[in-house]
Amino acid sequence: QVQLAESGGGSVQPGGSLRLSCEAIAATYRINCMIWFRQAPGKEREGVAATPMWGTASPYYADSVKGRFTISRSRDNDKRMAYLQMNSLIPEDTARYYCAAKGSCAEWFDAGQFGSWGQGTQVTVSS
Repeated sequence: QVQLAESGGGSVQPGGSLRLSCEAIAATYRINCMIWFRQAPGKEREGVAATPMWGTASPYYADSVKGRFTISRSRDNDKRMAYLQMNSLIPEDTARYYCAAKGSCAEWFDAGQFGSWGQGTQVTVSS
């Protein structure tokens, strides 16, 4: 189990930017990967980006956000943080964004493997 808290969402115009933050604490397992998902109304939850929490392995991105979103990480004692810098936002990015944490980045995009989620943070892109 792990406690997850997302923040940083908001409303922006197309072409704008937002930076999301995720804090993972009180994990009962070693967090080796943190992941951002999003879910738009009427759609399934989809993986957006994932970052290994150790080493120099490259992060992973969904094709729809490559070149626009950047995931980054930080560690501070028992706290693990993941950030999602979102640039060149488009209306199709409108969704509630959630983060997740797991032991590896294998199959990172599969939302079904996670039994619980945080509150998420809403991102709305509209003119």
